[in-house]
Amino acid sequence: MFRCIFLTTLSVALALPPQSGRAQESPTDSQFAPIFNGKDLTGWHGMPHFDPNKLAAMSEEDRQSKIEEWTADAKEHWSVEKGDLVNDGKGAYLVTDKDYTDYELKLKYKTVPVADSGIYLKGNPQVQIWDSTQESKFSLGANLGSGGLWNNSKGAAGKDPLVLADKPFGEWNQFKVRQVGSRTTVWLNDKLVVDNATMENFWQRDKPLFASGPICLQTHGGEIRWRDIEVRELSVAEANEVLAARNDAEFTSLFNGKDLSGWKNAVDNYEVVDGAIRCKKGKGGMLLAEKEYANFVVQVEFKLPPGGNNGLVIRSPGDGDAAYAAMCELQVLDSEHPKYAKLDDRQYHGSAYGMAAAHRGFLRPTGEWNFQEVTVNGSTIKVELNGNVILDTDLSTITDYLADRKHPGKGRDKGFFGFAGHGDAVEFRNVQITEL
Repeated sequence: MFRCIFLTTLSVALALPPQSGRAQESPTDSQFAPIFNGKDLTGWHGMPHFDPNKLAAMSEEDRQSKIEEWTADAKEHWSVEKGDLVNDGKGAYLVTDKDYTDYELKLKYKTVPVADSGIYLKGNPQVQIWDSTQESKFSLGANLGSGGLWNNSKGAAGKDPLVLADKPFGEWNQFKVRQVGSRTTVWLNDKLVVDNATMENFWQRDKPLFASGPICLQTHGGEIRWRDIEVRELSVAEANEVLAARNDAEFTSLFNGKDLSGWKNAVDNYEVVDGAIRCKKGKGGMLLAEKEYANFVVQVEFKLPPGGNNGLVIRSPGDGDAAYAAMCELQVLDSEHPKYAKLDDRQYHGSAYGMAAAHRGFLRPTGEWNFQEVTVNGSTIKVELNGNVILDTDLSTITDYLADRKHPGKGRDKGFFGFAGHGDAVEFRNVQITEL
């Protein structure tokens, strides 16, 4: 439910993509489930444009009272007519009771001149709907059409739709939206209008989109009708496949899925199990790919056991402590395990160990495969976890270190990539790299 799952997500998570040719494949129509029953507002409640962080900060009693107030207002302005969900252009927006993480959304809408609307994803505004002929709003981009992520920053990917795809007034328009982490792809009337763009967190610009949240139908300024509202939730495997495909670069596999050919150093402390590299329990050390890299992008899937601890080694000289001798060690950690409750922020998953803290709350449950992409370019490093940018920093600017221990290797401009085991059976697979 929105009132528990989404708020829990907020308490944990409260953190310009390349174009992808593969994103132009329209999402499958199979296995979609209706979230509007065509009869009444079951499964939905009211909420205006309101910061979910402020809602989360309320007491349970105050929060429930506020939602009931908003829902009563929504019922004054929303109705169902012959299977259509209709709003008169006023009142609170309509919000799903359920939260969604990675999913595909389909719906149809029909509106009138000068009306302005949109779809909030994970409680965040918004996939834009408006009158593309309204000249007074051409300066805002109305002439470019609907479907863009209008609240993204000026010039950011996705803010403006790639093509004008709106149908004339009186006709039904159809959206298909794919949301994986913070990455949004939108088709309007079967035309690609947003291609795997990062949806910015409107409420907290310095953090990623919420890990999970509700779908919201915004409306104001004129009647809008909705119908055939359906969702298909993506499996972990499907979400990871989408994330791996979004980058058009030619990647080279570092792992053949069978043995540790092409790897060196602590080879005896790792094993290959079911197509994955696994650190032997009680063992550790650096397992490094044989080739040195300067600037690169690496993609990897990893799976943590409860309390699991490992790391991604970035530009190692081939020996020494990865966290200090290499450019950095990026933590791979079951951050929410109780035994790690009192760590420094710079020790949690995705952080450049001891130097730069990553945003938390975006790991999947232990035992599930996570997808991570790391971009290393000069002194900068960016970490994207399950579609959410959790770290984007320039290590050359860092002067404050954990325990005042400096990192002499942070200025290295090339070195070896690999894993830094710390005695736990952490697994890695689909390890791919491309040089910039």
